[in-house]
Amino acid sequence: MAEKKVNKTADKEALTREASQSKLVDLKKEQMNQRFQLAAGQLQKTHVVRKTRREIARVKTKLNADK
Repeated sequence: MAEKKVNKTADKEALTREASQSKLVDLKKEQMNQRFQLAAGQLQKTHVVRKTRREIARVKTKLNADK
C-alpha cells in the first residue's frame, strides 16, 4: 500500500511544466462542467467537485514550486 502512494506522488512530480499546465486547463474545464451539472441537479456524485478542486490546487502548487 505504501508503495502505491510513493508511485502516485512520483508520477505527479514527474510531469513536465507543459504537461502540468495542460492538466490544469483540463481540470478547470472539468470543474466548470461539474458546476453546471451540480446546478442542474444532474451530478450524482457530488464529492467529485471537491476532489477536482483539490487536484487543481495540487497542480497549481506544483507549478508555483517549479518557478
